[in-house]
Amino acid sequence: MALTRRSLLLSGASICLLPSELLAGSPDRQPNILIIYADDLGYGDLSCYGADTIHTPNIDRLAARGTRFTNGHSPSATCTPSRYALMTGDYAWRASGTQILPGDAPALIRPGRFTLPAMLKDAGYATGLVGKWHLGLGNGSVDWNEEIGPGPRDIGFDEAFFIPATLDRVPTVLIDGRRVHNLDPADPIRVNYKTRIGDEPTGAEHPEALKYGADPEHSNTIVNGISRIGYMEGGHAARWRDEELSDLLLSKAVDFMTANSDNPFFLYYAVNEPHVPRAPHPRFVGKSGMGPRGDAILQLDWSVGELMRTLDELGLTDDTLVIFSSDNGPILFDGYEDRAVELAGDHDPSGIYRSGKYSIFEGGTRVPMITCWPGHVRAGHVSSALVDHVDMAASLAALVGRPLPRDAAVDSLDMLAPLMGRTDKGRDHAVEDTKLMVTTGTTVASSGERILALRTDRWKLIRGSVEPHEFHGNAIGTQPRDQLYDLQKDPGERNDLAASRPEIARAMAAQLDRIESAGRSRP
Repeated sequence: MALTRRSLLLSGASICLLPSELLAGSPDRQPNILIIYADDLGYGDLSCYGADTIHTPNIDRLAARGTRFTNGHSPSATCTPSRYALMTGDYAWRASGTQILPGDAPALIRPGRFTLPAMLKDAGYATGLVGKWHLGLGNGSVDWNEEIGPGPRDIGFDEAFFIPATLDRVPTVLIDGRRVHNLDPADPIRVNYKTRIGDEPTGAEHPEALKYGADPEHSNTIVNGISRIGYMEGGHAARWRDEELSDLLLSKAVDFMTANSDNPFFLYYAVNEPHVPRAPHPRFVGKSGMGPRGDAILQLDWSVGELMRTLDELGLTDDTLVIFSSDNGPILFDGYEDRAVELAGDHDPSGIYRSGKYSIFEGGTRVPMITCWPGHVRAGHVSSALVDHVDMAASLAALVGRPLPRDAAVDSLDMLAPLMGRTDKGRDHAVEDTKLMVTTGTTVASSGERILALRTDRWKLIRGSVEPHEFHGNAIGTQPRDQLYDLQKDPGERNDLAASRPEIARAMAAQLDRIESAGRSRP
């Protein structure tokens, strides 16, 4: 029987890449795929990445059993664009409307287009989403009291139990499939992001009712003692309690894996930690010594441990490819006065890299990334390969033997070999982006201006855009001229070489222009 490309990658035919004792034959069945996607977790937030003020034993154990990447990247420095690229295989900056979405935004990914879950579903996988969505719902006017769509169930997910947008945005309810979970029809939900509705208290008017204070943007309707972005009334039985939310989502993830344990499954488990508002379960409160943000990271680590324990109990550990990462870099203060900056002490959530969430500097997109699949992913390996979440579509398509349509996943490259730890040669380039965030009165929004950067193994060019800009204390990395950094010698991006190495800056600027105008980067 002829060997397929996938069987070559997974079999001893790859012996030239690794010692034979690290290789295993093709599995008897397609592997389960579990993507654990953290929210605002930084490169320096885990002990396996060098943090010495916080200990994350379960994630460390995952790294020890698999391959840990030192040059893994989210496609964007903010959440919605990274999730869009992960789901579609397209850079989000190619599409309009892919900024951080409000809670009532229409669905960004429309039914019928190529997506990662739809591809895996076609390959015979049961597909599930548990956790944060934040890619829009409906057609621009969602009635939260009726069936909601289009949404995850319309683009490839068989099952979906999810948060519509973010923890800090209304509606603070969960959606099970296409309907709000636990909704009482006698208490209908209304949501408005522009005009106050109903008579529920707001953080701006009743700061004494809050667990901690918030900036003006986050000072609208109070739910569970935390004021949110936007106004909401009704749906009281359906509203989540922040302290119990992670346990509930974990239980749904465990239920999905258990129910589908006899056949291959794909689970996209999009956790909340350590995104604001940070209100971890009482059993984690005070345990990190770093306040709610540190406690939330401990909660995340515990959740990962529980997922791994479930795989062990189901006998699925050796049959499951686990991919752990974060949607963008870290941020300490992001609207809530939870003392994250003060209590961080000497802890730098970006590690040696500059800035964090919202920033085009490395701290905005260089994130923790770990792959684990016993007997298949190289164990105990630290990889310097340049890999990006946008590559999941092509890489997992290669894993399950599915061809990519020519007009789909246009920026996704097959990085299966580096993801398996079988080579440290990854991409030769990647494009990163962020959108400039501005504050107008009490409202924070995207200005619409994309900030793009081109990465190679050594060099990074940041395209000129606007004057230097900061958002919530993070340097965004904007300048009115192109910037060039030698990341091998200057990982903290402090020494701009554009003037002293103009030939490199010009060549990279021309390459970035070509990638942008070509409409694709996958050959």
